[in-house]
Amino acid sequence: MGGRCRGGSVSEPVRVFLLDDHEVVRRGLRDLLEAEPDLQVVGEAGDAEEALVRVPAARPQVAVLDVRLGSGEGGGDHGGIEVCRELRARRPDLVCLMLTSFDDDEALFDAVMAGAAGYVLKQIRGADLVNAIRTVAAGDSLIGPDTRARVLARARDRENRSAPPELARLTPRERQILALVGEGLTNRQIGERLYLAEKTVKNRISGILGKLGVGRRVQAAVIAERLRESG
Repeated sequence: MGGRCRGGSVSEPVRVFLLDDHEVVRRGLRDLLEAEPDLQVVGEAGDAEEALVRVPAARPQVAVLDVRLGSGEGGGDHGGIEVCRELRARRPDLVCLMLTSFDDDEALFDAVMAGAAGYVLKQIRGADLVNAIRTVAAGDSLIGPDTRARVLARARDRENRSAPPELARLTPRERQILALVGEGLTNRQIGERLYLAEKTVKNRISGILGKLGVGRRVQAAVIAERLRESG
Protein backbone atom coordinates (compact mmCIF):
# COMPACT_ATOMS: atom_id res chain seq x y z
CA MET A 1 0.00 0.00 0.00
CA GLY A 2 1.33 3.42 -0.93
CA GLY A 3 1.92 6.27 1.47
CA ARG A 4 0.93 9.88 1.32
CA CYS A 5 0.88 11.83 -1.90
CA ARG A 6 3.84 14.10 -2.45
CA GLY A 7 3.88 16.32 -5.48
CA GLY A 8 1.05 14.34 -7.06
CA SER A 9 2.75 10.96 -6.72
CA VAL A 10 2.24 8.24 -4.13
CA SER A 11 5.36 7.66 -2.02
CA GLU A 12 6.39 4.35 -0.53
CA PRO A 13 5.52 3.97 3.18
CA VAL A 14 8.25 4.45 5.77
CA ARG A 15 9.62 1.04 6.79
CA VAL A 16 9.72 0.63 10.59
CA PHE A 17 11.30 -2.03 12.82
CA LEU A 18 10.22 -2.54 16.46
CA LEU A 19 12.35 -3.73 19.39
CA ASP A 20 10.70 -4.25 22.78
CA ASP A 21 10.93 -7.17 25.19
CA HIS A 22 7.18 -7.06 25.91
CA GLU A 23 5.06 -8.72 23.23
CA VAL A 24 1.95 -6.75 24.18
CA VAL A 25 3.85 -3.48 23.67
CA ARG A 26 5.10 -4.60 20.27
CA ARG A 27 1.60 -5.65 19.27
CA GLY A 28 0.18 -2.30 20.36
CA LEU A 29 2.88 -0.40 18.47
CA ARG A 30 2.32 -2.49 15.36
CA ASP A 31 -1.44 -1.89 15.43
CA LEU A 32 -0.89 1.84 15.97
CA LEU A 33 1.61 2.24 13.13
CA GLU A 34 -0.06 -0.01 10.59
CA ALA A 35 -3.24 2.06 10.90
CA GLU A 36 -1.25 4.81 9.15
CA PRO A 37 -1.04 4.50 5.34
CA ASP A 38 2.45 6.05 5.21
CA LEU A 39 4.00 3.68 7.79
CA GLN A 40 4.76 -0.03 7.46
CA VAL A 41 6.10 -2.33 10.20
CA VAL A 42 8.58 -4.62 8.44
CA GLY A 43 9.86 -6.56 11.43
CA GLU A 44 10.11 -6.84 15.19
CA ALA A 45 12.26 -8.41 17.89
CA GLY A 46 12.01 -9.13 21.59
CA ASP A 47 15.70 -8.89 22.48
CA ALA A 48 18.92 -7.29 21.29
CA GLU A 49 20.42 -10.38 19.67
CA GLU A 50 17.25 -11.04 17.69
CA ALA A 51 17.14 -7.42 16.53
CA LEU A 52 20.72 -7.47 15.27
CA VAL A 53 19.90 -10.55 13.20
CA ARG A 54 16.54 -9.40 11.83
CA VAL A 55 17.14 -5.74 11.03
CA PRO A 56 19.51 -6.29 8.07
CA ALA A 57 16.99 -8.57 6.35
CA ALA A 58 14.03 -6.28 7.10
CA ARG A 59 15.80 -3.16 5.70
CA PRO A 60 13.87 -0.61 7.80
CA GLN A 61 14.33 3.13 7.51
CA VAL A 62 13.46 3.72 11.17
CA ALA A 63 14.09 1.44 14.16
CA VAL A 64 11.98 2.11 17.27
CA LEU A 65 14.07 0.69 20.11
CA ASP A 66 13.16 0.16 23.76
CA VAL A 67 15.96 1.56 25.93
CA ARG A 68 15.64 -0.99 28.73
CA LEU A 69 15.47 -4.61 27.67
CA GLY A 70 15.31 -7.78 29.78
CA SER A 71 18.26 -9.11 31.72
CA GLY A 72 19.13 -11.75 29.14
CA GLU A 73 22.11 -11.66 26.80
CA GLY A 74 22.38 -8.27 25.13
CA GLY A 75 19.81 -6.84 27.53
CA GLY A 76 20.43 -4.78 30.64
CA ASP A 77 19.41 -1.27 31.56
CA HIS A 78 20.51 0.29 28.29
CA GLY A 79 20.34 -2.72 25.96
CA GLY A 80 18.40 -0.83 23.30
CA ILE A 81 21.10 1.86 23.20
CA GLU A 82 23.76 -0.75 22.51
CA VAL A 83 21.57 -2.05 19.69
CA CYS A 84 21.31 1.51 18.34
CA ARG A 85 25.10 1.91 18.44
CA GLU A 86 25.69 -1.40 16.68
CA LEU A 87 23.02 -0.87 14.02
CA ARG A 88 24.24 2.66 13.28
CA ALA A 89 27.79 1.35 12.90
CA ARG A 90 26.57 -1.20 10.35
CA ARG A 91 24.05 1.08 8.63
CA PRO A 92 24.69 4.81 9.16
CA ASP A 93 21.58 5.62 7.11
CA LEU A 94 19.31 3.84 9.62
CA VAL A 95 17.41 6.21 11.90
CA CYS A 96 16.92 5.10 15.51
CA LEU A 97 14.17 6.40 17.79
CA MET A 98 14.59 5.42 21.44
CA LEU A 99 11.44 4.63 23.46
CA THR A 100 11.56 4.41 27.25
CA SER A 101 9.41 4.46 30.38
CA PHE A 102 12.01 6.42 32.34
CA ASP A 103 13.19 10.02 32.04
CA ASP A 104 16.85 9.14 32.62
CA ASP A 105 19.64 11.66 31.91
CA GLU A 106 22.28 8.91 31.74
CA ALA A 107 20.29 6.97 29.14
CA LEU A 108 19.58 10.15 27.20
CA PHE A 109 23.28 10.99 27.07
CA ASP A 110 24.17 7.47 25.95
CA ALA A 111 21.40 7.49 23.33
CA VAL A 112 22.66 10.71 21.75
CA MET A 113 26.24 9.43 21.83
CA ALA A 114 25.03 6.24 20.12
CA GLY A 115 23.59 8.28 17.26
CA ALA A 116 19.88 8.18 18.10
CA ALA A 117 17.75 10.77 16.32
CA GLY A 118 15.14 10.93 19.05
CA TYR A 119 14.32 9.91 22.61
CA VAL A 120 10.67 9.74 23.69
CA LEU A 121 8.79 8.45 26.72
CA LYS A 122 6.32 5.59 26.43
CA GLN A 123 3.72 7.87 28.00
CA ILE A 124 3.64 9.75 24.69
CA ARG A 125 0.28 9.95 22.89
CA GLY A 126 -0.09 7.60 19.93
CA ALA A 127 -0.50 10.45 17.45
CA ASP A 128 2.63 12.14 18.79
CA LEU A 129 4.67 8.94 18.43
CA VAL A 130 3.49 8.56 14.84
CA ASN A 131 4.54 12.14 14.14
CA ALA A 132 7.88 11.54 15.86
CA ILE A 133 8.56 8.61 13.52
CA ARG A 134 7.64 10.73 10.50
CA THR A 135 9.92 13.52 11.75
CA VAL A 136 13.04 11.37 12.14
CA ALA A 137 12.29 9.50 8.91
CA ALA A 138 12.35 12.87 7.12
CA GLY A 139 15.88 13.48 8.40
CA ASP A 140 15.08 15.81 11.30
CA SER A 141 16.19 15.31 14.89
CA LEU A 142 13.96 15.23 17.96
CA ILE A 143 16.89 16.17 20.19
CA GLY A 144 16.03 19.78 21.07
CA PRO A 145 18.52 22.60 21.72
CA ASP A 146 18.16 22.40 25.53
CA THR A 147 18.67 18.65 25.55
CA ARG A 148 21.58 18.96 23.16
CA ALA A 149 23.20 21.58 25.40
CA ARG A 150 22.96 19.22 28.39
CA VAL A 151 24.49 16.37 26.42
CA LEU A 152 27.32 18.52 25.08
CA ALA A 153 28.06 19.86 28.56
CA ARG A 154 28.34 16.34 29.86
CA ALA A 155 30.41 15.23 26.91
CA ARG A 156 32.85 18.08 27.56
CA ASP A 157 33.42 16.70 31.03
CA ARG A 158 34.41 13.36 29.49
CA GLU A 159 36.63 14.75 26.77
CA ASN A 160 40.13 16.15 26.90
CA ARG A 161 39.60 19.90 26.57
CA SER A 162 42.43 20.39 24.08
CA ALA A 163 41.51 20.30 20.39
CA PRO A 164 42.96 17.31 18.53
CA PRO A 165 46.00 17.99 16.34
CA GLU A 166 44.08 16.40 13.46
CA LEU A 167 42.02 19.59 13.32
CA ALA A 168 44.77 21.18 11.24
CA ARG A 169 43.97 18.67 8.48
CA LEU A 170 40.49 20.11 7.93
CA THR A 171 39.94 22.35 4.93
CA PRO A 172 38.23 25.74 5.43
CA ARG A 173 35.01 24.24 4.04
CA GLU A 174 35.22 21.32 6.46
CA ARG A 175 35.75 23.72 9.36
CA GLN A 176 32.66 25.60 8.21
CA ILE A 177 30.62 22.39 8.16
CA LEU A 178 32.02 21.38 11.56
CA ALA A 179 30.90 24.71 13.02
CA LEU A 180 27.35 24.09 11.76
CA VAL A 181 27.41 20.57 13.22
CA GLY A 182 28.30 22.24 16.52
CA GLU A 183 25.20 24.42 16.20
CA GLY A 184 23.08 21.26 16.04
CA LEU A 185 22.04 21.55 12.40
CA THR A 186 20.97 18.43 10.52
CA ASN A 187 22.60 17.41 7.23
CA ARG A 188 19.63 18.83 5.37
CA GLN A 189 19.86 22.17 7.19
CA ILE A 190 23.61 22.39 6.61
CA GLY A 191 23.04 21.70 2.91
CA GLU A 192 20.46 24.47 2.71
CA ARG A 193 22.79 26.89 4.51
CA LEU A 194 25.80 26.11 2.30
CA TYR A 195 23.91 25.29 -0.93
CA LEU A 196 25.13 21.71 -0.94
CA ALA A 197 23.27 18.46 -1.60
CA GLU A 198 22.31 16.57 1.55
CA LYS A 199 24.31 13.53 0.36
CA THR A 200 27.35 15.75 -0.16
CA VAL A 201 27.05 17.05 3.40
CA LYS A 202 26.77 13.50 4.72
CA ASN A 203 29.94 12.47 2.88
CA ARG A 204 31.79 15.59 4.04
CA ILE A 205 30.85 14.92 7.67
CA SER A 206 32.03 11.32 7.37
CA GLY A 207 35.37 12.67 6.15
CA ILE A 208 35.53 15.19 8.99
CA LEU A 209 34.89 12.48 11.59
CA GLY A 210 37.65 10.39 10.05
CA LYS A 211 40.15 13.27 10.11
CA LEU A 212 39.31 14.12 13.72
CA GLY A 213 39.61 10.49 14.76
CA VAL A 214 36.14 10.39 16.34
CA GLY A 215 33.29 8.02 15.62
CA ARG A 216 30.24 10.06 16.55
CA ARG A 217 28.74 13.28 15.31
CA VAL A 218 28.19 14.55 18.87
CA GLN A 219 31.94 14.22 19.56
CA ALA A 220 32.65 16.46 16.57
CA ALA A 221 30.06 18.90 17.91
CA VAL A 222 31.91 19.04 21.24
CA ILE A 223 35.14 19.89 19.39
CA ALA A 224 33.33 22.57 17.39
CA GLU A 225 32.00 24.13 20.59
CA ARG A 226 35.47 24.15 22.15
CA LEU A 227 36.84 25.94 19.12
CA ARG A 228 34.04 28.51 19.28
CA GLU A 229 34.73 29.12 22.99
CA SER A 230 38.50 29.47 22.45
CA GLY A 231 38.08 31.64 19.34
